[in-house]
Parts: sequence; structure tokens; C-alpha cells
Amino acid sequence: MHLTVFGSLALDTTRTPFRTEIEIMGGAATYASIASSNFVKTEILGVIGSDFPEKYLEILRSKVGTAGLEIKSGKRTFRYDSSFNYDLSHRTTNKTDLNVIAEYEPSVPDQLKNSRYIYLANNDPIQNIKMLKQFINPKLVVCDTIEFWIQTMPDEVKKMFGLVHGVIINDQEARMLCGMSNLIKCAKEILSWGPEFVVVKKGEHGSVLVRSDMIFVAPAYPLEEIVDPTGAGDSFAGGFMGHLASVETNDVKEFRAAVVYGNVMGSFAVEDFGLTRLLRIGNEEITKRFNLYRTLTQL
Repeated sequence: MHLTVFGSLALDTTRTPFRTEIEIMGGAATYASIASSNFVKTEILGVIGSDFPEKYLEILRSKVGTAGLEIKSGKRTFRYDSSFNYDLSHRTTNKTDLNVIAEYEPSVPDQLKNSRYIYLANNDPIQNIKMLKQFINPKLVVCDTIEFWIQTMPDEVKKMFGLVHGVIINDQEARMLCGMSNLIKCAKEILSWGPEFVVVKKGEHGSVLVRSDMIFVAPAYPLEEIVDPTGAGDSFAGGFMGHLASVETNDVKEFRAAVVYGNVMGSFAVEDFGLTRLLRIGNEEITKRFNLYRTLTQL
């Protein structure tokens, strides 16, 4: 079994009060696929420009399948520039350059059209819908979105939510999209649009899984130091989807475990800039942190 991830690959410029990194490898699909590759074979779908550094391509190819990765000659890769405040709890978008993403026509290679597990990362909802239509009878499709798409294409975001099994969204974006402050009400509002479950990410406060038959609240893994919150939510999604694809079941117990694995992968992501920490971990370290999490949260 494998997981197919579609979304943005980017060159990120991330600024904190303590350090700035310019044009490092990022993007929602990148974080999610690197995280999920620790659980299950992962294929990444997306587009980059010819300016995407070869060293980053080599890293991707060492971790995930890239048969669905398109390189557009003469085009510039998607770029995202953001800044975090002093306590790293709030990010401000400085500049978003869609570049090659703006004109991309999604295409699924024939060998991936039968993918059973699909994650549509926070990408243009119209492109996500076009991509989804090319798969044949998937078992589990989950999507994400971000503030940019909610502000510019709210109707398309809602339409996309109605075509998937599950939605992963952060607390600020859920409130923005639903127009209400209570996150449980937001999740239930999103459920009314069609998906079977919603996961609301709450950053340092963990996450909440809401299904029609259950609500599961999972605190964040406790960390003494956070270096760069970029990609934490996408890494959560990679851990969440990676676990579900690896066990191939919709059992409630495994959904809860998937949320915990998501929190664990997010905790690794924030411990260094960009993908640095995620690229260094292995299954033993993930299992150790998962087991410690269970011990810390046991009544």
C-alpha cells in the first residue's frame, strides 16, 4: 500500500526574531510526503520550476517517489516568504509568489491512478478537485487548505471539502471559513458539507478529531524549544495519513493513533529550520516519542 500526496513544493524564506533562512526547500506536499514516508511508501505529485535546486531534488528522490513531479523548463518555483513573532506563535505572510503553480494543469501518471490513499495538501482547491477526479475509486481522500485560498476562493474550498472523506484544517482557518469562534461547532459545520471527519489543528494546544460518532482531543507533544513552526501542520498531516495508509483500516482506535502520530511528526518538524529535523529521524525515534506521548497522557 502507498500514499499519494499532491500539493505545493516551494522555496521558503522564513524569518524569526532569532534567525532567517532564505529559499530553503518547503511546500505543503514536501513536508507531508517526507513525514509520511516514515510510515508508508509515498508518491509526491506537483510542479516545480527549473530553478529548483538539484540538491533538493536529490533529497526528495531519496525519500519519496517522484514519478508525478513535473519540472517546467524556464519557469520559477512557487515561493513563500513569512515572518514569525517573538514567541513563534503567529506567522505573517510577507509575500506569496505562485509562479509555476498558477498555470499548472494537474496530471496523475497512469501508474498512480489506482492509489487508494490520497492527501490533497493546502493547494489551489480547483487544482485539487481536478487532480482528485483522475484517481480511480480511492479508499481515503483527505484535504487541507490555508488562509490564502479561504480568502480568495471560499466557495471552491467548500466544494472541495464536499468531495473528500476528511478535512485537516487549523483553528484560525476553521473560524475564518465558518464564521464562528467555537471549534467544535466549526468542525460540525464542515461535516455538514460532506466529509466524514474533520481534524482541527491547534498548534501548541494539540488537535481535535471530530466524527459523527466521536470527538477525540489530543494535546501537543511537550517541547522545551521550538525553532521554526513552518510545516508543522503539513507534517501532522503526513503522520496522520501515513499511519492510516499503513494499517488500512477505518477503526476508531487507529484514527486516534493517527492523530497522535500526527502530533508527533509535527513536534519533530518544529525542532529545526525547514525539513532539517524531519530528514534526520527514523522509525525508532518516532516509536519512542509515540510511546512517551502515550505515557504522558495516560490518566
